[in-house]
Amino acid sequence: MDKILLLVFVGMVIGCYYDVEEDFQVNQECNVDNISYASDVLEIVSSRCYKCHAAALNLGNVTLEGYDKIKIYVNNGKLLGAVKRESGFSPMPQNESMLPSCDILTIESWVNAGAPNN
Repeated sequence: MDKILLLVFVGMVIGCYYDVEEDFQVNQECNVDNISYASDVLEIVSSRCYKCHAAALNLGNVTLEGYDKIKIYVNNGKLLGAVKRESGFSPMPQNESMLPSCDILTIESWVNAGAPNN
């Protein structure tokens, strides 16, 4: 009987797996006032997107390196659609967890402000 209880307990512990990244950041404060392309958005894009979408790689025929390039995907809605994983868009980053919610809010706030080159 003890072995059965031990197996049930071990099975419950092993079965508990939780990997929703944004839920781990519940208490993180996200300030989206005065978002800047150069100091906020570029940091996110260069660290999370350039490994596939730098000019030298151009995977999926998408280059996000440089303001003029990323602005194309802002204007056609693909940048936000992809990072927010909306229906009809290829989820980005591909084969990785979703960007942290604060990063998505930062990008979205910048886009909603007209995506200035600041």
